[in-house]
Amino acid sequence: MSRWSFSMGSAYQFHSWRVFVVVCALPCVSAVVALTFMPESPRFLLENGKHDEAWMVLKQIHDTNMRARGEPERVFTVNRIKVPKQLDELVEMQNESANPVLKVLYKIKAELRGIWLTFMKCFDYPVKDNTIKLAIVWFTLSFGYYGLAVWFPDVIKHLQADDYASRVKIHNNERIEDFTFNFTLENQIHRNGMFLNDRFISMKIRSVTFIDSSFLNCYFEDVSSVGSYFQNCTFVDSFFYNTDVDDAKLTNSRVINSSFHHNKTGCQMTFDADYSAYWVYFVNFLGTLAVLPGNIVSALLMDKIGRLSMLGGSMVLSGISCFFLWFGTSESMMIFMLCLYNGLSISAWNSLDVVTAELYPTDRRGTGFGFCNAMCKLAAVLGNLIFGSLVGITKAIPILLASSVLVAGGLVGLRLPDTRANVLM
Repeated sequence: MSRWSFSMGSAYQFHSWRVFVVVCALPCVSAVVALTFMPESPRFLLENGKHDEAWMVLKQIHDTNMRARGEPERVFTVNRIKVPKQLDELVEMQNESANPVLKVLYKIKAELRGIWLTFMKCFDYPVKDNTIKLAIVWFTLSFGYYGLAVWFPDVIKHLQADDYASRVKIHNNERIEDFTFNFTLENQIHRNGMFLNDRFISMKIRSVTFIDSSFLNCYFEDVSSVGSYFQNCTFVDSFFYNTDVDDAKLTNSRVINSSFHHNKTGCQMTFDADYSAYWVYFVNFLGTLAVLPGNIVSALLMDKIGRLSMLGGSMVLSGISCFFLWFGTSESMMIFMLCLYNGLSISAWNSLDVVTAELYPTDRRGTGFGFCNAMCKLAAVLGNLIFGSLVGITKAIPILLASSVLVAGGLVGLRLPDTRANVLM
């Protein structure tokens, strides 16, 4: 990991994970910069008395749409604009003296009351049923998606661990005398071993356990022991220099007339020592890469097959693909199913965004979308907690839970009204 690092002066050291965090933050910074070039909402401008600016934004939207339809000559005309009363005017009407403190308090109260009334309108006719159904779809899709996102990498890790453990080498009752170890020992178990006058120099010990072994007059220099332990071992007249062997790795072991000098400190683990650490990122990269064809397909077919067909079909197929994870017995098969699941679920996310925006009228669209997103975040938290608690315990419950939730949500999504040919309210 030290290869991917740089420094700024003598005070700041940027290692690989820090660079990774900075790179991940770049899209967010770019989005903030891009927002400064986007026009404000015409409704917001009208509510704040900026009629000319609102008209210019509407004209820009009209001209852009007409050019996309191949009719750039169409002229933008406005017959009537209903301007809502501005909040400041309501404050003045409520408080003739225009006391600054009371004006601020009333403005805050009016804002909160307006938010609450708008929220409650999402549960009035004719959008009440749509709000409930959308909340269910958002909740189920988020619960299954984010829950599996926590569970999946650990499944891969357990498969790797099982495969690694199946290849362990066991040495019993060995006796090694006057030998120099200057190579890597990996994935081994040594029981009742006797090491006499041996030298362990410039070597790595990876996932090796010494049990009931004795080390007499041994010399350890520049040794790294990742995932290795000495259980019930005895060290007599031994010398340790520049090693990471400490009390945490000497389990119930006796150290007699031995000394430790210049011990290594900090984490000694690298991607070379623990390949699974790199593999987790690579698997997530493959899963994210599988989203690309799903985005392309949903963009091309959204208007042809309909929002509801894509939403419900994608969720049902995602649930079915999730169920087949039960039969995954190898890393390659599990990774393939992960990519298939991500490719299908992204189509559901895309169509759900469109359906949610098109089912609400303008005065309730932002609030309704925000409520559905709140249900999404709640489901993500619950999914992380529930699926995280099942990591390493059982494979059946997470798979059945995610599959059933996704299929149920997809069937509810098919009951939503079709908005493909509707004019936005």
